[in-house]
Amino acid sequence: MRIGKGGCVYIMTNVNHTVLYTGVSSDLESRVWEHKNHQHPKSFSAKYRCHKLVYFYFFIHIEEAIDEEKRIKGGSRKAKEKLINALNPEWLDLYESLFD
Repeated sequence: MRIGKGGCVYIMTNVNHTVLYTGVSSDLESRVWEHKNHQHPKSFSAKYRCHKLVYFYFFIHIEEAIDEEKRIKGGSRKAKEKLINALNPEWLDLYESLFD
């Protein structure tokens, strides 16, 4: 059995919490930095200013993170809000917590 690289599914939002962006990455710290620093100016997250990390969950295998991303993206906004509220009821920016 080959063990692959792990991954993380995450949700970003804008300052007013009106837009949610769900993504997956094998390097969450770098990926969120890219969102916050407009490294991809034509992307959805840049267009809607989704710079605030409000949810993340790590998986041992990147494939699991990809499957979870698809599940979350296929769900309703209410389901996404429920995930966020369970981990982060105040919708704080969790980016700095990645470095603790």
